[in-house]
Formats: sequence, C-alpha cells, structure tokens
Amino acid sequence: MLLAHEARSEYVGSPDFVFAGVSGKPRWPDIMLSDHIKPATAKAGIAKIGWHTLKHTYSTLLHSLGAAPAVQKELLRHADIETTMNIYTQAVTPTKREAASKVVDVLWRM
Repeated sequence: MLLAHEARSEYVGSPDFVFAGVSGKPRWPDIMLSDHIKPATAKAGIAKIGWHTLKHTYSTLLHSLGAAPAVQKELLRHADIETTMNIYTQAVTPTKREAASKVVDVLWRM
C-alpha cells in the first residue's frame, strides 16, 4: 500500500514526508485520521478508531515483540513508565492469542 501511495505522490525524495499535504509538509493529524485512517478502517469493518486506540495498539505490539519497557516509554513519548505499562500496554500471551484466533476463525466462517 505504501508503494502504491508513493507512486501517486509528488513527494518521493528521501527527505520528503510519506503523507505530505499539497505544501509538501505533514498534514494535520485530524485530517490524516478523517481522510485516510477512518475510511480504511471502515472498509475493513472496524467501527471505531482514533489516535488513542492506535497508541494502545502500538504499545501492546511493542510489548509483545519484546521491546524493553524504557524503549516503549520513549517511543510512546510518555514522561512516566508507569503510564506506558499500566495504562497503554496489554499483555498478549500465546494462550490469549490462540483463543482470539479461534474466535476470528469462527467469525470469518459466518
């Protein structure tokens, strides 16, 4: 998808932003959300999404991929590691993943 986006973009140099606006500068976050992210998630059947949801997902994925807590904190730009670990990061164990995958399999067959 990113390669298709790049093929349509005027801004393809190494210093250019991936999602540049007409000025070549980054677009405002709310415009990115309303013009790109929400339509894509609606097409995927995801009812509700926002920056906060994406931040929780990013934190949980970092954790499940083994990123050190200090790295997670910095990437999420939190001042306090307790915020990162107690509010944003959810545990993803193999057992939880297996159970969730089974539910998805059942729903896809419907």
